[in-house]
Amino acid sequence: MARIELDHIAHAYRPNPTRPSDFALKEVHHTWQDGGAYALLGPSGCGKTTLLNVISGLLIPSKGRILFGDKDVTRLPTEARNIAQVFQFPVIYDTMTVYDNLAFPLRNRHVPEADVDRAVRETAEMIGLSDRLTRKARGLTADQKQKISLGRGLVRQDVNAILFDEPLTVIDPHMKWQLRSQLKHLHKRFGFTMIYVTHDQTEALTFADKVVVMYDGEVVQIGTPDELFERPKHTFVGYFIGSPGMNVMAAEISGDTARVGGTVIRLPRAYRPASGKVELGVRPEFVRLVEAGAGVPIQVRSVEDVGRYRIVRARLGDADLNAVVKEGVPIPADPSADFDPAHVNVYVDSHLVEA
Repeated sequence: MARIELDHIAHAYRPNPTRPSDFALKEVHHTWQDGGAYALLGPSGCGKTTLLNVISGLLIPSKGRILFGDKDVTRLPTEARNIAQVFQFPVIYDTMTVYDNLAFPLRNRHVPEADVDRAVRETAEMIGLSDRLTRKARGLTADQKQKISLGRGLVRQDVNAILFDEPLTVIDPHMKWQLRSQLKHLHKRFGFTMIYVTHDQTEALTFADKVVVMYDGEVVQIGTPDELFERPKHTFVGYFIGSPGMNVMAAEISGDTARVGGTVIRLPRAYRPASGKVELGVRPEFVRLVEAGAGVPIQVRSVEDVGRYRIVRARLGDADLNAVVKEGVPIPADPSADFDPAHVNVYVDSHLVEA
């Protein structure tokens, strides 16, 4: 395993990039700790796979350096970086058996056959293919083939890092949960450095110790699942993490008072005057519905019952406002909204600002 340092890297697919908009991956300066489990999370086209391919060596960055430990690997090919990479769709040898597919990375490195056999059988047990070791890969289903791809990444225990590029796309939902659990178990057992690309927040938050949220080619926040939920540093993080996402409302801030439309909201702290686009952010879980007059006035538009809780969709002036109401908690006939002061955030030009 290795510590991976991204030293001011950036990448553009066009020659001679000059403007920020020329870069598919804007500057990243971060260290991935040895043995850490990371998820790269964001929508399609945000730069996740570009960043992963720069780490793996499939792309040479336009700017900056990549270090594995103290070794500069920026211009080393993939095979010289001692990493395993699992892609979105299965990459296997159809004419080989499941056993030989799993054994291939080890035999390629001249591992003794007894060690190959032990590692292959142990890996096959983890991914649920022990009963298919003698089957040719061509006869397997898409999700079984992807499990072979996962197994080929996991069968080696000497790698610097294992990189996963949306590896569970073709796996059925129940099997996704099982494989995520197995990956977490393997991480704890062997201490692999793992980097997992996904657009699915559930996959990211259940797999990773640290989640790297990307938007428009930029890393907008790195944090634990709790940090991303409690204190989003960018409005996109608030919107993307959570279901429903964070309420974001255009506001005017004056000291410890916010004005949303014609409604005044008291803030727990005072803020300096700010130029730019000012917004107030509060998660639906921290919006409480109270009797009329006990909070800010709202107009309820609909109530969605999703089982364990209800989502109340309302308007606060010209802004949309969602509130999450736990099962068994009554909704007032004519409600107003009360915000938990500890969880009201202020953003300027989409970035969190401190009081």
